[in-house]
Amino acid sequence: MITPPDGVRKIFLAGDFSGWRLLPMRKQNSGIFVRIVPGPRGTFEYKFVADGQWTTDPDTSRWSRNALGTFNSVG
Repeated sequence: MITPPDGVRKIFLAGDFSGWRLLPMRKQNSGIFVRIVPGPRGTFEYKFVADGQWTTDPDTSRWSRNALGTFNSVG
């Protein structure tokens, strides 16, 4: 779940649980985007892609540096 900045039209979820394949998220009437994914066991890394821009989860403070030198969110 993510509340995007104003003007964002499409958001995808990607993570090691999906092989980093983009999973479309659905916009709710409240403006929040949601995607339910069967819970992977243990720790997993993920990011959101908002209108083509990869971003970490603004609602978590757990990150891991990835092979590209940027960070992934950790859940």
